[in-house]
Amino acid sequence: MKPNVVFDTNILISAVLSPSGKPFQCTALAKRAIITSTTCDEILQEFEEKLIKKLRFEPQRAKSLIDEILDYSTLVKLTEIPRVVIDDPDDDCIVQCALTGKANYIISGDKHLLNLIQYKDIVIVKAASFISLILE
Repeated sequence: MKPNVVFDTNILISAVLSPSGKPFQCTALAKRAIITSTTCDEILQEFEEKLIKKLRFEPQRAKSLIDEILDYSTLVKLTEIPRVVIDDPDDDCIVQCALTGKANYIISGDKHLLNLIQYKDIVIVKAASFISLILE
């Protein structure tokens, strides 16, 4: 069975900004259907906000990048978001997305998420670690 992953916002942004980096390689695995990707409106909304407000992307370019993510991802609806990431409550939606979508991995560069290491059956890893796991 293919690994099912949730990409956090910083991985998605890094994939856009650096086409030679590990985050891009991870998203490329999802685009090629080697792994499955799960996302939610909360992640996509944060992604769009950061692209437009922090990185000054045109709104239409941000929208096309979201459409691209939706082409290779399953969109889940979050009904509740329990407190999991004590140091950064904004990251709770990423964990809930993984739970709702029955993901095996959260791929992240966020220290608050990475400090969890694992939540229930979901392993939280950096992009480079995930690439190493897949290539084994």
